[in-house]
Amino acid sequence: MSQRLLAIETATHACSAALAIDGVIEERYALAPRQHAVLILPMIESLLLEADISVAQLDAIAFGRGPGAFTGLRIAASLVQGIAFAADRPVIPVSTLAALALGGMRESGLPRALAALDARKQEVYWGVYEQDSDGLPQLLGRERVCAPEGLSNPGAGAWCGVGSGWDSYAQALMASTGECVVRLLPDLEPRAADVARIALPACSSRDWVSPEQAQPVYLRDDVADVKRG
Repeated sequence: MSQRLLAIETATHACSAALAIDGVIEERYALAPRQHAVLILPMIESLLLEADISVAQLDAIAFGRGPGAFTGLRIAASLVQGIAFAADRPVIPVSTLAALALGGMRESGLPRALAALDARKQEVYWGVYEQDSDGLPQLLGRERVCAPEGLSNPGAGAWCGVGSGWDSYAQALMASTGECVVRLLPDLEPRAADVARIALPACSSRDWVSPEQAQPVYLRDDVADVKRG
C-alpha cells in the first residue's frame, strides 16, 4: 500500500524536512540557528515539488515534538497544525530525543543510545533508548530534564552518547553514567529523516492525532510559562 509522509524537525540548531514515499526518504537539512522560520517552508515546498505531489495527497504529517528550544518547537507545532488543518491531514508527533537516538545508533553502529540535548540552566534533556526488533529506538524509563550529575548508570552494554548535552557536559555525564559510553557523537543533530523513519509504523497503523492535538513537549514547563508571560 502506498505511503506518503512529510516530516519536519526544528527543535535544535538544525532545521530539516523530509518526505517519505513508499519507504524512500528525501531530506532537506541545514545547520542554521535562528533561521528555521525562513528555511522550513522552502524545504517543504521543494520536496513536494520534486515529488510532484500536494499536501492533500499525504497520508500524514510528522514533526519533532521536542524537547528542545522553545522557539523551534513552536515553529514546528504551529506550521504542522496550519498545514494539517488546511489539507485535513492527521499528525504524528515524534520525540526529538528518539530521532536523535536513532541517528546516533545508525552512526555508531551501537544498539543503545543516551540522547542528551543541552537544556541550558546547567541541565540536559535526557532519554535512554535501546534498539527494538525493527531497528527503531525504544525509550527505557521516561524522558527527563535534569542536572547531568543527577543521572545514573543505564545498565550493562556499550552505549553511544549523542547530542549537544554531551558537548556541554561530557565530563559530568560520563561520571554519572558509569563510563558505559564507548562512542560519543556530541555534534549530531536530530533530523527530519529520522522523525519520518520513526513515524512510518504509526502511519501504517493509523496511530495519529488530529491537528489540534499536535502539541510540543517542553519537559521544562517554566520555560513555556516565562515565554507566555
